[in-house]
Amino acid sequence: MNKVVSIDEAISHIKDGMTIMVGGFLGCGSPHKLIDALVEKGVKNLTLICNDSGFTDIGVGKLVVNKQIKKLIASHIGTNKETGNQMNSGEMEVVLVPQGTLAEQVRAGGVGLGGFLTPTGVGTVIEEGKEKIVIDGKTYLLEKPLRADIALVAGETVDKYGNIVYYGATRNFNTLMATAADTVIVEAERVVEVGDIDPNHVVTPGIFINYIVNGGEK
Repeated sequence: MNKVVSIDEAISHIKDGMTIMVGGFLGCGSPHKLIDALVEKGVKNLTLICNDSGFTDIGVGKLVVNKQIKKLIASHIGTNKETGNQMNSGEMEVVLVPQGTLAEQVRAGGVGLGGFLTPTGVGTVIEEGKEKIVIDGKTYLLEKPLRADIALVAGETVDKYGNIVYYGATRNFNTLMATAADTVIVEAERVVEVGDIDPNHVVTPGIFINYIVNGGEK
């Protein structure tokens, strides 16, 4: 099965009001061409789940600058002043989550867990509104899983079935997010035939991938 589609076709699946996950860490490992296409399309009122809000001109920060995000769930926003501006003005809701907790929330969403217990955030503003559970005298927060309608991820080498090989630190949140959305679109640096990738090198199996965009094409 050939899952390779054009960027326009891939982006057509993203509608106003959807929840999307986008891989990357300060733009490293982000699907930049998909993000640019999403900016051009102007889809709005999105809930964005990502590690950070990038920079004003790099990564998902472009979506923030273009005011397409109504709610942001991320671990930090300090590199994008526009995120802070919109948060302080009330234009955009920002939910800050400890980075390890965010990763585990996405993982839990991908594997079907109902939640998990963590001591991270106990005694801080993070615990507000959350259930506390005491085990063996230690207090934990019950953190619930995160899932999305669409996940946009990036891979270095991807075969036409969607098996993904990442390069170094670019894998970051991509591996988790590829399991935690109803529809997953991967932007590939290089698309190869099925069988060209050593199965031992595959990190994300193609069964998780719905659409592939060849990001290496000019």
